[in-house]
Formats: sequence, structure tokens, C-alpha cells
Amino acid sequence: MTQAKITTEDEESTFDQTGEDTVLRAALRAGIGFPYECNSGGCGSCKFDLLEGEVEHLWPDAPGLTERDRRKGRLLACQCRASTDLRIKVRMAPECLPVITPKRLRARFVAMHEITHDIREFRFITEGGADFLAGQYAMLSIPGVSTPRAYSMSNVGNNAGEWHFQIRRVANGAATDKLFHHLHAGEEIEIDGPYGLAYLRTGVARDIVCVAGGSGLAPMVSIARGAAQSGMLKTRQLHFFYGGRTPRDICGETFLRELPGYGDRIHFHPVVSLPGDEAGAHWSGETGFVHELVRRVFGDALPNFEFYFAGPPPMTQTLQEMLMVGYRVPFEQVHFDRFF
Repeated sequence: MTQAKITTEDEESTFDQTGEDTVLRAALRAGIGFPYECNSGGCGSCKFDLLEGEVEHLWPDAPGLTERDRRKGRLLACQCRASTDLRIKVRMAPECLPVITPKRLRARFVAMHEITHDIREFRFITEGGADFLAGQYAMLSIPGVSTPRAYSMSNVGNNAGEWHFQIRRVANGAATDKLFHHLHAGEEIEIDGPYGLAYLRTGVARDIVCVAGGSGLAPMVSIARGAAQSGMLKTRQLHFFYGGRTPRDICGETFLRELPGYGDRIHFHPVVSLPGDEAGAHWSGETGFVHELVRRVFGDALPNFEFYFAGPPPMTQTLQEMLMVGYRVPFEQVHFDRFF
């Protein structure tokens, strides 16, 4: 078990790495605003320069590093573990300061139910409260799976220690194979969290737009639940868009119907991109890609809303470009964590 002291170039920040923490998670656990998004090696937000010391590389070929980064010797903090004391160069990001300090918790699996043909909700219980903000995620260490996986919570923070995850089955995925087929009631995993920057901003007065595709459902359901619980929807509207490939992929409305104000202040907008792709399927609703429906519904009024979205990378990238480039929606009104 390695213990190391990590110091930034200007010596403004010093923190300790212990146990199995990566450089990134050690920094966030110490309350330092180290830049990050996905925590999983894909987005590249946590790049840093190693000035002194040695590290263990957890995923040398992580896609978050370009060939140019590798030539320059840059590393990903989420995929490095210090082997010695380190001195590093990184530009800290005040917006990444943890609102809630992430913790490692033992969690007991208590229930599972199906949402669609390939999405299930998994429920875990930890001792003490489940402390997180609506829209955040946690890193799950699953027995038999070599590395932790990032999954978003679909419920809201609570004193009962309940953590709910709505997870989509991945073809040949080691983690989802274990979860879907080999996890039994009473078994334990480790939950490390919360993480994520795309959490609900309760102090913003604008109406809310949530956009989800695939397993992006979970954080958007959490955002909707958090907005309802906080009383935000007494004075705001919430529009929830869900995009699926086929009619059987559509989900989310069941959870929204449980919230006060459904149909009045909460509006569900489903859309499918391949309406005729299923034998016997009947779909009379909206068709196309989910970002196209968002544009059709709001048009030039898009800058008036607060946006939260999660889903496949092509969806989130297209939506970001449409909002920020096409309609000049201010950066601070657009909230998503990049996953790849």
C-alpha cells in the first residue's frame, strides 16, 4: 500500500496519496480542485506534467491522451498512482473543488429491477447516509472486475444510505456481466464517491432542460428528482428529453410521473431515431435524434434555459456544439460530464 506526498510546481497545493487512490482521487479527497470529468481515462481533463518522482501507469493506452500528449510526457491523474513522492505541474480548476468530499464505502446489494430490455436499476445500502448531489456519479469496485467503473446515481442524497444506479448492459462488458448475471442479494461492493461536476444548480432561476440517451437516464432522473425535492419546480418548468434508437428503448416517464407537477411543470419528450426498426413496433411520436427535437421544441429560445445532459458521446458532443456554437448558450448554463 503506497503512501506518497504530492506537491504542485508552485507548492501552493500539497496532498497525500494513500491506499489504492489515483493521483486524481487523492487530490479530490483532500479537497483540492484538480481538473477532471470522467475519472475513467477517456476525457483527458486531468492531464498533468510529472516534474519529479515515479508513478504506476494503470492504463497506458487510455484514450484521454493524444500522441502529442505522450510525446510531451503528459499523464492522466485518473490513471496514475504515485510510487514515490511527486512534484507535478497542473492548472488547478476552482470549479472542480469538491462540494462533498468523496469517500470509500462498503455497500451491500439489496435489489434490482428491469427498466428496459437492456437497462436495470441496482440498489445498494451503505452504513450512514448517502451523501451526494443530484446528477453526480460514483466509482464502483465490483468483485472480479479489474478496475472501478463510473456509474451515476438515479436517486438523490439521503440519510438511509441508499444508492440507486440505472445501468445499461454493455456487450461483452465485464462489469455489466457481473452486475446483470452474477451479483446476488447481500453481496458487497465498494462505492467511492461522489464525483462529477454536472450536478443540479439549485440557485439558478431558469427553467430546466434534461436530455438523456441510453444509461444517461440515471443522472437526469436524479436531476429531476432533486429539482422536485428542493422546491425548484414551484417556480420553474422542467423539460425531460429522452432519445432511443427504437420504441422499446424509451424510458424515463415512469419516474417523472412519481413527481409532483408531472404534466403541469414537468414535461416528457421522447424521440426515437429508428421507429421502424422493430418487428411489430408501433411508434406515433417524435422521430429523429434527440438534439434535433430539443431544437424543434425551443428554437431561438434555447439560451433561456439551464441544460443538463448525459448519454453516448456522439449525443453529448452534438448537443454541446448545437447549444454553445449554434445558439450561443452561455457555457455556465450547460452541464455534463464527458465519458467515452
